[in-house]
Amino acid sequence: MKHDRILITGASSGLGRALSLTLARPGRTLWLGGRNPERLNKTASDCISRGAAVHLNLCDVTDRPALADWVQGTRGLDMVLACAGITGGTRKPQGADAPATESPAQIRRIFETDLYGVLNTILPALELMQGQPRATDGLRGRICAISSVAGLVSFPGTPSYSAAKAAVDRFMVATGGNTKKAGILLSSVVCGFLDTPMVARNTFPMPGLTDVNSACRRILRGLARNERRITFPLWLAAGSRLMDLLPIKLAEAYYNNQPAGAPGSMPEPDLG
Repeated sequence: MKHDRILITGASSGLGRALSLTLARPGRTLWLGGRNPERLNKTASDCISRGAAVHLNLCDVTDRPALADWVQGTRGLDMVLACAGITGGTRKPQGADAPATESPAQIRRIFETDLYGVLNTILPALELMQGQPRATDGLRGRICAISSVAGLVSFPGTPSYSAAKAAVDRFMVATGGNTKKAGILLSSVVCGFLDTPMVARNTFPMPGLTDVNSACRRILRGLARNERRITFPLWLAAGSRLMDLLPIKLAEAYYNNQPAGAPGSMPEPDLG
């Protein structure tokens, strides 16, 4: 698989940083984007030490014009990895008759980052790749977006995150049925908990927690195999799909009586 020119969002931390380091090698050019200048520079220096050429973009994926200019400014990409994202759960009820809720600001920020931030990345990438010649494998390029097992269920603990990730997965898989004819592979990564700073402060057990290096290997193997949906751990995804087939009352009875994602068990995301 041709991947000499790669753009990665969310490269300053977590999975985006791990993928950047995994892919860094001589002869490869990386365009790395992130919001934290100190961490992004650290990722860049580590990638350069491994022999890669690196171009940085201090950016927020919610800035649609800036993302379009950045992607188009690369003048050609073999692979795009949309890794930027945030998560957040419900807060504890503020009264005896009050529900567990997410703040309007959190709801909007999660959708703006996890859904529209992905679209702001992949739509200009699709336009760019459409003008590229096909490689020897018949593809013009690969675009991969990070969804989540949470997108397979209507989980009361993370309503906005689940909804945004569900939309990402459905868009990537459905649109990919059309773009593959033009030689552009769209892949959705439906993964469980990853051992990253984003989940480090969760105060509940995280079944199937996967280290980011293992996640990188699985994602890149899936892309090399032209997988449209890259899923891991399989048992967690299968269980989630089964849960979503249950009547809502039964599913909620389970979710609301287990520690994962209970109100107040997740830190509030950075809404800045």
